[in-house]
Amino acid sequence: MPKKKQIANWGNYPKIEAEVHSNQYLDELQQIVQASETILPRGNGRCYGDAALHATVFSTLRLNKILDFDAKTGTFECQAGMLLSDILNFIVPRGFFLPVTPGTKFITLGGALAANVHGKNHHSEGCFSKHVIHFDLMNGAGEVIRCSRNENATIFWNTFGAMGLTGIILSAKFSLKKIETAYIRQETIKVKNLQELMQLFEDSKDWTYTVSWIDLFQTGNQMGRSLLMRGEHALLMDLPANKKSNPLVLKTGFKKRVPFNFPSIVLNKWTVKIFNFLFYRKQFQAQKTQIIPYDKYFYPLDTIHHWNRIYGKNGFTQYQFVLPKAASEKGLVEILETIRRSGQGSFLTVLKLFGNNEKLAINSFPMEGYTLALDFKITKTLPRLITDLDQLILKYGGKIYRAKDAFSDKRLSQLPLTYEDQKFASMQQQRLE
Repeated sequence: MPKKKQIANWGNYPKIEAEVHSNQYLDELQQIVQASETILPRGNGRCYGDAALHATVFSTLRLNKILDFDAKTGTFECQAGMLLSDILNFIVPRGFFLPVTPGTKFITLGGALAANVHGKNHHSEGCFSKHVIHFDLMNGAGEVIRCSRNENATIFWNTFGAMGLTGIILSAKFSLKKIETAYIRQETIKVKNLQELMQLFEDSKDWTYTVSWIDLFQTGNQMGRSLLMRGEHALLMDLPANKKSNPLVLKTGFKKRVPFNFPSIVLNKWTVKIFNFLFYRKQFQAQKTQIIPYDKYFYPLDTIHHWNRIYGKNGFTQYQFVLPKAASEKGLVEILETIRRSGQGSFLTVLKLFGNNEKLAINSFPMEGYTLALDFKITKTLPRLITDLDQLILKYGGKIYRAKDAFSDKRLSQLPLTYEDQKFASMQQQRLE
């Protein structure tokens, strides 16, 4: 019987005591599942909110083996506990990249499916579910089933975005993206305000990747002042001569580290405001093109170990929502004004455009429109702000991302499954049957 220990996700809020199981053998896992009243699968704990926090959890991190790689078909299969970082270390030198990736590579493959992660290319290439061929799942009865578009299709589609409610993902096979180099051709454009930014997103739909950082503290004609970063995988011909000899291998540089939790006073409205000002001013040109390593474009914060400690011992939460496209501009203006008036600064504020993609993954977060992600330090006044924001999201017909939520109104997750009081729905369903 494993001992209880304290667990938390990347936001370090909330923290709970949990019984954590960790086994790599199928028969042992079956016994654990069958003996547990409820159990929740848990990956690397890199989501921001309270997902994967439960009294009894199964850690998938020991399920981390490569099962198959086919360079001819561009497919990869591995166990669900393998980190995206380890997958990238294997596939990139062989000329392949992930079809979709979130803003950190330190999540597990199972977590990527459970949250149905999106990336900077949702408008062009959809969520991770669009590229999955099949996965193996252990249901609440301890049975292992293969799920694909043609086999157990209902469970296949319901699993994406369901945050572990349909069972424990054991392994998955998915398609890869062929690349010539490990670099990104990035174009950064300084943008004056929200209206100009949204028009630029519309004009950039032919780019595979688009994302923007927003200065949250600007008002009036400068509200939404931002930097738009759009990118493509660099071709060999794009690289300077000194990078062409080994284009798929990146040099390992020194990684910074935050050694301890910062005092709470360090991150406040004024320091965040200064950071936002300097971030916008760091680029002098109106438009700049660079060839950069893929890490710098997709995972800029991963280069700083334990960067979550910047928020102090009380932690932080990331509030991410999406609004329908028709309501996005009006809704974003009111939401940005509400946040500014609250005095609760967001250290990083990121806007992306979602496309009209995969419709069958009904539990997924994205819908056609604009999504905004904000990092808030945990304070006494934050719950009130979240409540106010929730009301605005409901008003404009949006929803929040349950992979990051720790506070919000449950109506905003729009979870089609009806097992609201159960953390492992398929187990309960099997027992009722």
